[in-house]
Amino acid sequence: MKPARIVVLLVALAAGGIAALLAGRSDRPAQIVQAPVAPLQTVDVLVASGDIGLGQPISAANLRWQTWPAEAASNGQFVTRNDKPDAMNQVAGSIARSPFFSGEPIREARLIKGQGSGYMAAILPAGMRAISTDVTPETGAAGFILPNDRVDVILSRRDKEAEKAAGVEVHTSETILSNVRVLAIDQTVEEKGGQRVVVGRTVTLELTQPQAERLVMSRTQGQLSLALRSLADAGGDKGEATGDRGGRRNGVNIVRYGVTTIQTPK
Repeated sequence: MKPARIVVLLVALAAGGIAALLAGRSDRPAQIVQAPVAPLQTVDVLVASGDIGLGQPISAANLRWQTWPAEAASNGQFVTRNDKPDAMNQVAGSIARSPFFSGEPIREARLIKGQGSGYMAAILPAGMRAISTDVTPETGAAGFILPNDRVDVILSRRDKEAEKAAGVEVHTSETILSNVRVLAIDQTVEEKGGQRVVVGRTVTLELTQPQAERLVMSRTQGQLSLALRSLADAGGDKGEATGDRGGRRNGVNIVRYGVTTIQTPK
């Protein structure tokens, strides 16, 4: 055999061997080096085992411990087993000042110790009073007023002193309270089951003591009506309505200091 052919044969054999070696290496799975993962730090957080309604007394059956990431529970607002291992017994007997949903962490700021009092006394803010007044569908916005809505209280009455001077029957309408919170409709203190209308006969309002005294006095003077406020207006001034709102309209309707006067022939 000629030397040139031998050289070509050797080169071909070497190339084939190299190709086979590379093909064998490509069939092996690539080795991925993973960085070590630090274990997730967790804590046990006290949560509601079911839905807890506004004003509902809480027992140990309403509570359970649930594992939470420690970082998410580090804001100091949650009750953890590490800080308060006996928290279930400590929280039992409290009254919910706002609703809790199932699985929601318990916050002590939303609880109050009732000490045997009713739930309404427990959920009232300090310095406020709960006072009720009768309503009808006509005086209560046809039932569209729900607990936690904001309303204005309007007094409608006959003005006998003005009748003597005018010689005609005079009726006045005055907004005596503005932007007050509705606590309950009859015995309903929160919306339940998607209920959008509560036609009740008694509305309980959250008032200061002077406002409560004015409401009681106004009930003896005429008819009280509730005007539902828009959510956009719920953050406005709260209290008694004051201020000049206009003058005479054709000598018939007078709007002054929040009072509307309507004169009609006797």
